[in-house]
Amino acid sequence: MSPERTGNTALAELTASAETPTPDPKAALRRRRATVWAVRVLLVVLWLGSWELTVTYWIDPFFYSKPSLVFAKLVEWFTAGTSQGSIWENILVTLQESVSGFALGALAGIVLGILLGRSHLLADICAPFIKAANAVPRIVLAALFVIWFGLGMSSKIATAFVLVFFAVFFNAFQGAREVDRNLVNNARILGASRAQVLTTIVVPSATSWILASLHSAFGFALIGAVVGEFTGADRGLGLLINRAQGMFDAAGIYAGMIVITVLALVAEAVLTWLENRLLRWRPSTVSTDPQI
Repeated sequence: MSPERTGNTALAELTASAETPTPDPKAALRRRRATVWAVRVLLVVLWLGSWELTVTYWIDPFFYSKPSLVFAKLVEWFTAGTSQGSIWENILVTLQESVSGFALGALAGIVLGILLGRSHLLADICAPFIKAANAVPRIVLAALFVIWFGLGMSSKIATAFVLVFFAVFFNAFQGAREVDRNLVNNARILGASRAQVLTTIVVPSATSWILASLHSAFGFALIGAVVGEFTGADRGLGLLINRAQGMFDAAGIYAGMIVITVLALVAEAVLTWLENRLLRWRPSTVSTDPQI
């Protein structure tokens, strides 16, 4: 092949590649998200449809209920109210217990986790006590809290606190331990005090660990509030589920579960927004990895 023909071929290939449009990563991400949501909706429709048909024609709806009965129960709760008063009042009570337990447990877990993570002596002293406390079944603590604090919000907040504390504590502890020693040593060489090292290096480095734990921690707070209400309460979503169980009302149990799930998803969206706001300093990337 002559050099002139080879040059023409290379020039043609270069021109064709220049005319080929560069794929837009954001458009690809939007298409992928649309596909993911379409498949999710399809799976939900298939699941609910198969459940409805199975209960209608093959199994007893008294024990298993079905989507149409659950929907009717939700409509009844949000229009006529529940046996324990307005559904909104019960939701508000559970939310107050969950948010209070979440805030107190997260604060205590972050402070103690970072403190013990940076002090090996304190960590060695407290390790057996923390492990022993974490090994106690939470349902037992919920029963004790009802005896100690009564049927009001205090016992539910205490149960939520215990569940959130350990979830956040271990992540904060590990995040404080994973701080780059070179950064700490360089800061001390430059004259930084312990407080400055803690606030400018340790806490920012542990932030990703802490925020990761907060996503699951609010779910634990909801579980703690509901378990506490299930054990003993005068209001709340856990009490509604407990009453539905006592009346063999499967639709009421499912309805309570759906309301709690919606609250957890809304809280997850809020925490994700806060995480994005707090970590704006990170380089922005277009990722297609699934978020769980």
